[in-house]
Amino acid sequence: MFYSKNYSKLAAFAILLLTFSCQQEQKIKRYDDQLFADYDQYKEQSLKNRRIKHSQLQPLIDKLRSKEGIEITPLGKSIEGREISMISMGEGDIDILLWSQMHGNEPTATMAIFDILNFLTASDTYDAQRQALLKNARIHFIPMLNPDGAQKFKRRNALNIDINRDALRLQSPEGRILKRVRDSLNADFGFNLHDQSIYYNAERTEKPATLSYLATAFDYDKSVNEVREKSMQVIGFMNDIVQKYAPGQVGRYSDDFEPRAFGDNIQKWGTSLILIESGGYKNDTEKQFIRKLNYISILSALFGIADNSYALINPDEYEKIPFNDRKLFDLKIEKMNYELNGKTYVLDVGIDLNEVDNEDHTSFYSIGKVEDIGDLSTYYGYQTIDATGLDYQQGRTYLLSDDDDLSSISFSGLLNDGFVAVSTDMASDSLAFNSYPINFVKKDAGFTTRLDLGQNATFLLKNGDSLAYVILNGFVYVPGNSTDFIKNGIVNK
Repeated sequence: MFYSKNYSKLAAFAILLLTFSCQQEQKIKRYDDQLFADYDQYKEQSLKNRRIKHSQLQPLIDKLRSKEGIEITPLGKSIEGREISMISMGEGDIDILLWSQMHGNEPTATMAIFDILNFLTASDTYDAQRQALLKNARIHFIPMLNPDGAQKFKRRNALNIDINRDALRLQSPEGRILKRVRDSLNADFGFNLHDQSIYYNAERTEKPATLSYLATAFDYDKSVNEVREKSMQVIGFMNDIVQKYAPGQVGRYSDDFEPRAFGDNIQKWGTSLILIESGGYKNDTEKQFIRKLNYISILSALFGIADNSYALINPDEYEKIPFNDRKLFDLKIEKMNYELNGKTYVLDVGIDLNEVDNEDHTSFYSIGKVEDIGDLSTYYGYQTIDATGLDYQQGRTYLLSDDDDLSSISFSGLLNDGFVAVSTDMASDSLAFNSYPINFVKKDAGFTTRLDLGQNATFLLKNGDSLAYVILNGFVYVPGNSTDFIKNGIVNK
């Protein structure tokens, strides 16, 4: 009888716990699976690549003016006179401020903001969710805080200062705008939206830090008060979502206090600050999949804040996110044989594809450079070649005859024969790159490829007399395959 009574009590207690757990779980309303599946309905199709200009956003903002419940506020102008606008909606008591491109060359979240705006201003099967969100929250978007930097696709503004290090002196008009908006709203939550290097990885893994988060510190002791704890909970909420679509590809910034930074100070001023950095994802040069992850995670976070379900997340979940590390290359070559002065060495090589903008900063070409040589066993690559047993060899230069026409040349045929460059009159002093899958060199000059730090990554990997790989300006060509993926060659002066 004693056993039965206690067993009954334990069973009843277990049922109570299960019921409570289910109730808690039910409070976290998640729509990310549906949002992910339906994303293309809301994606802003006019924004297709990262080099977004201020002029591209103005028609989108103007289109929003006719939408019911939308308020467009001119906040002021940049140093070069470009209008900075804020888009607001909702009638709730929770004020949420989101801003993007305080660094002009960090636009991934800007694209996502307009996707989110398209969702929030639509009318369809999500109407009930939208109404609940906008009833409880008032949401404010500043899509492009640094339009002058965006015009030249550079980090800094026209004064050449980093706006994110201007929170104390407030020398920039853009910084003063952000401070004034934050103070006037006394925002409950702030989303500070950035891009980071694609070469960050989640610590001790080969996976890129596709998204990285930071609940910024507000003092040197890295104290955690109620304001910062909310930041940690929102990040834990978002991380749980992103892990479904990019497992293991989330990182966390060091929370060392930076007294000049807006993020740290906004946390200090009483707004729960969520810093999001968009990094890299394999074969996503224009960050369109990462844009989608921003859309899914930020929109889900807005829902979670509005219904307070983010508060069910244990702040300790934030601490479980691995730190960022920077140990990724575009291409890592492992254990190739390299001969120097009659001796053979086994070397790893790390190669990155550096972007160089065209004159009007609307597109770019790539220069593949050797970034590191030696034992790179603690590093990783978006693409990795196991070159065990393969020998490094310089490529050859094909001499074009007067009758040769580039349009009729088989570039795959040249690469299959170990040619990495063509000698042509098209290799002018003013030309830095070409759109062909081969390098150019001036007529009657050679194209010397050597293994050296900072040099162009162009060489062969051979297995005896057999060609295994051509490394052409940092791109990898496998004999017999297509050359379509080789973005461009360079011109050797």
